[in-house]
Amino acid sequence: MFSPVVRATGNVVVIGAAASGTDNKPEAVTSPSAAATLFGPAMVPDPADPERLTLNSALTAALVTLFGQSPGPAQVWGVKAASTTATEAVADPTAALSAVEELDVQFVVIARTPLTAASGATGGAIDKLADHVAAVATTGGEGKERIGVAMLAKDDADPTVVTGTGKLVSDRMVYIAHRSDDDAAAAVAGTIAGYPPHISMLLKQVAITSAPFSAADIDRINSSESFGDPPKGNGVNWLADPALIPGGGIYLGEGYTGNPGGGMKFIDVRRTVDDISFRLKARLIRAIGRLRISRTGLRALVVQMETVLDPLVREEVIEGYTIDIPVLGLLDADPAALTPAQLQAIQNAQADRIAEILVSVDYAGAIHRISLKLNFV
Repeated sequence: MFSPVVRATGNVVVIGAAASGTDNKPEAVTSPSAAATLFGPAMVPDPADPERLTLNSALTAALVTLFGQSPGPAQVWGVKAASTTATEAVADPTAALSAVEELDVQFVVIARTPLTAASGATGGAIDKLADHVAAVATTGGEGKERIGVAMLAKDDADPTVVTGTGKLVSDRMVYIAHRSDDDAAAAVAGTIAGYPPHISMLLKQVAITSAPFSAADIDRINSSESFGDPPKGNGVNWLADPALIPGGGIYLGEGYTGNPGGGMKFIDVRRTVDDISFRLKARLIRAIGRLRISRTGLRALVVQMETVLDPLVREEVIEGYTIDIPVLGLLDADPAALTPAQLQAIQNAQADRIAEILVSVDYAGAIHRISLKLNFV
């Protein structure tokens, strides 16, 4: 019997300026009060007007917003960024990002730091966040794949701050347009982290106050869609207050990644691929050094992968899958019918002790558009 490692899917780290704490040291945070103890109170009385509160710690304020989401993140870390005042945007998160490389997190946020045309230039904080998540996902340890969440400046409805800079166009980044005085990036990161990977983020409620965008603003953010058009998008999501949802509230207007033209256009696709990939590798790790490159050994390998994928089919996370092990097809064939090249391929696999496995998954995403037309006759 073997119980594979289970990867978390909803852990978040927030990097930001703080009134107290140790620079570039990740601290586990369990509650808003714990955040205030570690990094200073979010708000304090204004010395000029004691009845008025003023921002004291940008990091604590972001963490308070993060904890306010329901459902919310599983585990949270905070990191005080060095060389910044306690209430300002983070100018250079390089050291703090290096400090979180080994954390078991799936979302990274830089508190109170909007993406603007100026900050999106090479060397900007959000540029470095995009570099970080791409690098750790590619060269970091197993299970370290992660997504960066960033907000545009308040009231900004111009998506070209993303589309105009190459490294920001990434399916490992999520961008949010908003009209809030709170940290929208922290709020959205907490919301996404609260859901299983395969759940679409469209119309998921965000516990934040934000004035609605106009229809013209949304057309600018998303690119206008005609009746029956598929979702377009420029890699930027927005906060909305849909009139058709009873009681009102603030909801995500879409669930795009920062790469609307790529294969991972939607957040749930990116997260599901990361999750299934880790599950398969965690199941197969015990096969290494045990199973042989033979018909029985490779068939046992297939069975182990089926134990991961079959439950996902039953739970309707995926529609189906195919597993292809090229050398197994050769081993199943009549040896007399194989060409010299095919026989050499078997010999190479056995001599080098390498078995290539190709897994294709059929993932049916949630409905994002309903085209409704009424005809009266």
